[in-house]
Amino acid sequence: MLRPVRADRRTTSPRSAPPLGRRLPLVAAAVVAAGLTAACGPSSEPAGSAAAATAGQSAQALSGSQSATPTAETSPTASASPSASASASASASPTASRAPSGSASSGGGSAKPARTSAAPAPAKVPGPGYDSSADAQKQIDAALRAAKADGRMVLLDFGANWCSNCKAADKVFAQSQTAGILGASYHLVKVDIGGNSSANSALLRKYSPSGGTYTMPVLVVVSPSGTVRTDTHVTGNPSLTADGINAFLRKWAS
Repeated sequence: MLRPVRADRRTTSPRSAPPLGRRLPLVAAAVVAAGLTAACGPSSEPAGSAAAATAGQSAQALSGSQSATPTAETSPTASASPSASASASASASPTASRAPSGSASSGGGSAKPARTSAAPAPAKVPGPGYDSSADAQKQIDAALRAAKADGRMVLLDFGANWCSNCKAADKVFAQSQTAGILGASYHLVKVDIGGNSSANSALLRKYSPSGGTYTMPVLVVVSPSGTVRTDTHVTGNPSLTADGINAFLRKWAS
């Protein structure tokens, strides 16, 4: 069954526009946006590029500040280099100043006179007479050893206690000048040949082998090596005075 249509059916009315007061903020926002666009100009870069550029500039600024920091740190090193060289020169300066002092001291040392070796003590000079009990061979051997050590000559005096010429020679040997020559240049050995000693007679023939009749005293000069340099049995005795004996001793001392 059909229902009758009601004449007072409510119809849908169109939505009314918002009031003017609400539209004003929207209009103002559009005007501000248009003004910003006109002032800055349209951007050709996509959205977010400005932020990236800003970040890049910040990174570059940060990188530049970091790279500038080592430069600032190296400058003290460069400025410290002169001070280091100055300190090195300062440390070398005392050494250079001390060098003349050392050379002066060494020069002073060289200025001192060189030390000379002390002269050997004079050899012992036997007293007058001849000791018939002495071991003449042992005495000669000791004199030769001493002569090798100090370079003196060995003077062998063959004689006898009853020989007047031997006594005359002893008196000269006892004088200070002759004793000084003997002590400085000779080792004197006196050998008794006036007794019955065959050993001493054999020594005479060893150092004066020409034989025959011996005129006492027989003076034989022997080198440190044991070589006979002169034999008065062959050459004849010098004058038994101070002058004669001293001249003989000086001649054969070297």
